[in-house]
Amino acid sequence: MSDKTELLYEVDLVLNPEKELDVSFLVYVLLSILFIIVILFPKIYIQQQIYFTSRDISKLKGEYDTLKEENRLIKSSVESIRFKNQILDTLF
Repeated sequence: MSDKTELLYEVDLVLNPEKELDVSFLVYVLLSILFIIVILFPKIYIQQQIYFTSRDISKLKGEYDTLKEENRLIKSSVESIRFKNQILDTLF
């Protein structure tokens, strides 16, 4: 009976070899993950900084356009008031 068991065990080892995970494989996986993180982290950080900076620029551009339009309206109002003053000064 022991010969049969031993023979089956040997056949099983040949057909289904055991895959043992050793320490070197674990170190290799951890180093691979660390390498990927080191490569991707700066890219993600830079993209995030570009996004926030472009968002701030867009906000400032909107405020600039609003102030520019307001300045144009104020200039036209000042011109209108100057014209009225010049007309009133010449009448009196």
